[in-house]
Amino acid sequence: MKIGLWSDCHNFPSLPSMKLSAYHKQRGDSVSVYIPLEKYDIVYASKVFSFTPDIDEEYTVRADELIKGGTGYCITVENGREIFNDSKNQSLPDDIEHFYPDYSLYPQYDFAVGFLTRGCPRGCGFCVVGKKEGRCSEQVAELSEFWRGQKLIKLLDPNILACNNHEELLRELSTSGAKVDFTQGLDIRLTNPDNIRLLNEIKTSMVHFAWDNPKDDLTAYFKQFTELSTIKSYRNKSVYVLTNYNSTIDEDLYRIYTLRDLGYSPYVMIYQKQTAPHEIRRLQCWCNNRWIFRSCPDFNDYRC
Repeated sequence: MKIGLWSDCHNFPSLPSMKLSAYHKQRGDSVSVYIPLEKYDIVYASKVFSFTPDIDEEYTVRADELIKGGTGYCITVENGREIFNDSKNQSLPDDIEHFYPDYSLYPQYDFAVGFLTRGCPRGCGFCVVGKKEGRCSEQVAELSEFWRGQKLIKLLDPNILACNNHEELLRELSTSGAKVDFTQGLDIRLTNPDNIRLLNEIKTSMVHFAWDNPKDDLTAYFKQFTELSTIKSYRNKSVYVLTNYNSTIDEDLYRIYTLRDLGYSPYVMIYQKQTAPHEIRRLQCWCNNRWIFRSCPDFNDYRC
């Protein structure tokens, strides 16, 4: 059969597509990234984001069968809020889920990518992970399922520190000798002297955290990490700051200023950016441009 693989991830490899590719190639099928106007037996569409165009909004798909899956198909927006529809939650079959990814599908990328754990106990209203993967962080794969010696590992785990055996997983990442990018961030509320010591043993030039809720005072956790971590430069400690979701501009600025004073680089994330107020967009432009942020330390002095 001739298989086409489409994804709305244009600047990052699609993990489901790579696993589907490995599965179909093992069956002897012809597999490629989807090419418009080509005729296929099956086209798989993997959608991560709710706001990106669907495949059949962009192209006239010529295929005997079109199979869609991914978080982007499970989400609808109602009254400015994202609603998760579990009936549309179509994931990979378990046997395909554990295939080693076909990295040759995206030769422009030279890193390994995958999940060691899935699920998160937080249940944040702006996040679908708890609804989609469960409110418990559990190990779902061995490192060898997606890593075979690559120099860089990009982990997609939503909350690895919430997993009961996270210290064992951190030791395994350290032993690999690879550089590790915790792409979805680490839960600063779950850091402690023991797992900070383990994180110090992992090769990583950047760590990501998040301070999403202004009602949570996370200052003590960030102070502790600064004191115990071997990563000292603000350039290598980034913190996502969620805005446009149950926070005022003053609460946004409080988190931004506090993080900067503690030696971190705040990074503004905008919920429902398409409909966000202009002031929030200005805040993002000011904060996320490192040169502007350092040369203009007071947002009130920023002109845009």
